[in-house]
Amino acid sequence: MMRKAVLAGLVAATFVGPALAADVAAPAPIAAPAPWAFDFAFGGKLMSDYNFRGISQSARGPAINVYGEARYGWLYAGAAFWTTKLPNRPVGEVDLYAGIRPVIGDATFDLGVMYYLYPNETQFRTDIVTPPGAFAGIWAPARTNFVEVYGKVGYDFTPQLNVGAAVYFAPNWLGTGASGTYVEANAKYKLPNDFAISGAVGHYFLGTTTVFPGANFNIQDYFYWNAGISWTYKDAVTLDLRYHGTNLTAAQCFATTGDYRGVLTGTAKSSWCGHSVVATLSVDLQWSKLPYR
Repeated sequence: MMRKAVLAGLVAATFVGPALAADVAAPAPIAAPAPWAFDFAFGGKLMSDYNFRGISQSARGPAINVYGEARYGWLYAGAAFWTTKLPNRPVGEVDLYAGIRPVIGDATFDLGVMYYLYPNETQFRTDIVTPPGAFAGIWAPARTNFVEVYGKVGYDFTPQLNVGAAVYFAPNWLGTGASGTYVEANAKYKLPNDFAISGAVGHYFLGTTTVFPGANFNIQDYFYWNAGISWTYKDAVTLDLRYHGTNLTAAQCFATTGDYRGVLTGTAKSSWCGHSVVATLSVDLQWSKLPYR
């Protein structure tokens, strides 16, 4: 498995490992669509850490997200930008996505496709010039852009309780040639005074890389979970405080992420996958609901 590949690669001082991607854009929870009419949603987030399925995309630092989404009945298409701090040093992450959100009774479905784009990235490698104390090697594919398809469902058991599930599949995860399948179960319960508690449990199934001749390896599967409390003001501004965790060790996290600090310091460890608490302030607006449009 991956840990053996990491150890062997470090001994040979020619280890190859992938960088880490970010998650699908996440606007505010979608209520039942209005009749077939055009609408536009937009907003953003200010985060103490950009956490993607349990792994930091901003090196444990603050990040910003903005998005815009056109809607027509069940149909939608949008774009989002996230600030990142990743091994290949892109200017950020751009998500382009589209899909449908059918509503059948108390169930809301979401079927779509996402393209993750990392503009102006430079391959992270230390095999040509190796700084003192650093490992020599190629630590990420030249291009980490990739496509992911997804399906989600949420069911309102009561006006307060929603339970859901989701599946995401990427045939070429982060440009490594390995497949990536993420499955998740989640739930949210509305409390009085516009508070809510929510959580999720998921598992990432990751395949074998194909883009590193002579150094391909199996990427470590892992479990991810989160739980938090949120407060929403007038369906537009949300403050969320959330705990995130994975079962990855610091060495496994380094192998999965290619954390540049673990490379440059020669520690072969990363804190990006450890337990953390993240605060997020979100603003989500909808054109049809603006008071002065």
